[in-house]
Amino acid sequence: MVKTASTMLPLGTPAPDFSLLNVDSKTVSLADFSDAKALVVIFMCNHCPFVKHLADALAEFGRECQAKGVAVVGISSNDVANYPDDSPEQMVHEAENRGYTFPYLYDEDQSVAKAYKAACTPDFYVFDADQKLAYRGQFDASRPGNDVAITGDDLRKAVDAVVAGNDVPEPQMPSIGCNIKWIAGKEPEYFNPAGTA
Repeated sequence: MVKTASTMLPLGTPAPDFSLLNVDSKTVSLADFSDAKALVVIFMCNHCPFVKHLADALAEFGRECQAKGVAVVGISSNDVANYPDDSPEQMVHEAENRGYTFPYLYDEDQSVAKAYKAACTPDFYVFDADQKLAYRGQFDASRPGNDVAITGDDLRKAVDAVVAGNDVPEPQMPSIGCNIKWIAGKEPEYFNPAGTA
């Protein structure tokens, strides 16, 4: 496991397009969320301890967002040949067991993760009603073993600001998690195998 931080994509970046298979075998695309007040994109997976730490809170957060017209989508981009716990079949079970009500999509060729410059699991992005990036960073300051309560404050404040038409407060703190498990030989140029301190 390599501890990795968000790349902090520039604010205002348009949401990169995607069209991926959901756990219900239906294709979900960026265009499906064109009417949302905001769109939260989460790069996540099944096996990562950082995601497991937040999984129940993510399920609750997803339900809250959907109730106020905010779309949430989870995307798993890990190399399933070497990490079979993250396979599409296991994603189906994970979504059911965790109670995820948002789409949980499989990025088989990792092109979507690369388009978003996603680096870690979990990695969070909030796009406004025009699908321009308003926030990227952490859910909150809680990490496995650091005894900080899971609140989702950073992400909730970001979503609330976007829905209200306000700028997201600075500073935006990068998410920290396991590195996305890139297919060997196809790692993006921004991948740092040494990770972060």
